[in-house]
Amino acid sequence: MQREPEFHPVVLLPPWAEVLDLSGPKPEPAKSHWSIGKYDELRPGLYTTELFGGRRHLHIGVDLGGPVGTAVHAFSEGRVLHQGYNPADGDYGHVVVTEHSLRGRTLFALHGHLSQSSIGLRKPGETFSAGEVIGWLGAEGENGGWPPHVHFQLSWERPQTHDMPGAVDPADRSRALQHYPDPRLVLGRLW
Repeated sequence: MQREPEFHPVVLLPPWAEVLDLSGPKPEPAKSHWSIGKYDELRPGLYTTELFGGRRHLHIGVDLGGPVGTAVHAFSEGRVLHQGYNPADGDYGHVVVTEHSLRGRTLFALHGHLSQSSIGLRKPGETFSAGEVIGWLGAEGENGGWPPHVHFQLSWERPQTHDMPGAVDPADRSRALQHYPDPRLVLGRLW
């Protein structure tokens, strides 16, 4: 899968960013701040809070890790659709959902686990250019309780709120992968 050349990186990762394997029963933490978590990865030992109901452990976004405060950029021009806060333990915390056009189709992007200050950066309906800052990586106390990273997820379906299921029941894999395409479509080859 190749990234189209006009897309800007969502997080400016160093070339040595660690590609994580979170598929084990007890996932190992990243060795550095800079990390990449895979799309379409079964993570049975990671999603243990009530939010996931013991069944939702197929990851359908890409996680891009970095230090708290790292900028999260727009991959292309677009507009802010939704923003808000998901407070449940293990949820996204602060979220910005953007709307874009890709080859004549409307595509939506969720940026989860952001800092609180990300929510005040832009208003819904406000437009931006490729490369502009959408928000910043949040600390564990504001991002749902996770090490600092952005959960970046694409959707062909228009979300009604500032939420999308970032992990689904493996039984729903086929449908989920149709509606939530591989983020490497715009991120490029990360692994």
